[in-house]
Amino acid sequence: MTNFRSDFLNILTERGFIHQGSDLQGIDALAASGKVVAYVGYDCTAPSLHIGHLLSIMMLHWLQKSGAGKPIALMGGGTTRVGDPSGKDETRVLRPVSEIEANKESIRNVFARFLDFGEGAKDAVMLDNAEWLAPLNYIDFLRDVGRHFSVNRMLTMDSAKLRLDREQELSFIEFNYMLLQAYDFVELARRLGCNLQMGGSDQWGNIVTGIDLGRRMGVEHQLYALTCPLLTTASGAKMGKTASGAVWLNEAQLSAYDYWQYWRNTEDADVARFLKLFTVLPLAEVERLASLGGAEVNEAKKVLATEATALVHGRESAEAAAETARTTFEQGGLAVGLPTVEVSGLEAGLGLLSLFVEAGLVASTSEARRQIKGGGLKVNDAVVTDEKAKLSDKDLTPDGVIKLSLGKKKHVLVKPV
Repeated sequence: MTNFRSDFLNILTERGFIHQGSDLQGIDALAASGKVVAYVGYDCTAPSLHIGHLLSIMMLHWLQKSGAGKPIALMGGGTTRVGDPSGKDETRVLRPVSEIEANKESIRNVFARFLDFGEGAKDAVMLDNAEWLAPLNYIDFLRDVGRHFSVNRMLTMDSAKLRLDREQELSFIEFNYMLLQAYDFVELARRLGCNLQMGGSDQWGNIVTGIDLGRRMGVEHQLYALTCPLLTTASGAKMGKTASGAVWLNEAQLSAYDYWQYWRNTEDADVARFLKLFTVLPLAEVERLASLGGAEVNEAKKVLATEATALVHGRESAEAAAETARTTFEQGGLAVGLPTVEVSGLEAGLGLLSLFVEAGLVASTSEARRQIKGGGLKVNDAVVTDEKAKLSDKDLTPDGVIKLSLGKKKHVLVKPV
């Protein structure tokens, strides 16, 4: 039973978003009066965000949906040039500015699915911290900002301490990341009256450092911190990681069908929790779905997959993915909505092993060989037994494609061009 005045904190608590807060009662008072101005920062290290970012995006969504205040999505056009050491065992690769800019443009669109942007008091805004970080003069920054930081205290933060405890290198440029993130909070407080920074629990040290810097640099209003948990599945696996890589939010990096499949394959023990966190279904409906037992739990997983996919890819794409899965698995048919890989040279014959690699079903030809020995690979629903086999035009189905399968749940269509 929650006791908050604001819908915002009640929703976050009931759905399992809150890991730690600097002053929940203070945040609650602001939220109840609709005066929260909150931001989350997203570095542009890849062309797409992944589902590890979804919790904080959903926190921004519920902030706006509940009427608690104004959300700010902060693009890390500046901080990405430095690299966040949090949770990393080695220094991030420094990316060219041109790549960072391309990544930034690529990840922008996902936020429009979750937030309403505009000029109103509670409309979301998107900013880029390169606007104030890139022009900084180093000497002035050291004098105006750096003098407020204690190296002794910085060394106790997890982002630095874990590296040093493991005797792993922490570069000087990474050591400065904490200063830049803290300065972001100060700039947003001055420019937009921002009073709350949210993020994953691994960002707690950086966020509270920003609160302290704001006090030292004369920010007149109180600043707050709120973090969400870093999720693992019921079996202990890191959320959002699969054998083939990260679960990306952009269609160009991961199809809506594959995204749907990721959620459909949720472990039974995680269904209720993920329905609360990654859908906007009413909690009463979540509880009904969570109560389904036995074979019916699969129906709850399908609802989770469709609702989670609808948030990121839109309702039409989500329902198309669900229908593709139904046709493929329940009717045993060949659904044209499956992921498709175009290949040339099929008329002359292509090696089966390399085709499975090109289709993204296995990481290497050696893995393909291991799967064949275990009966895990199929061509047009027939188990592969010959690792030296080649596929050609004669293997095309009446639909003009070849269906490659890994196990029972992963399928790709090969289409000649």
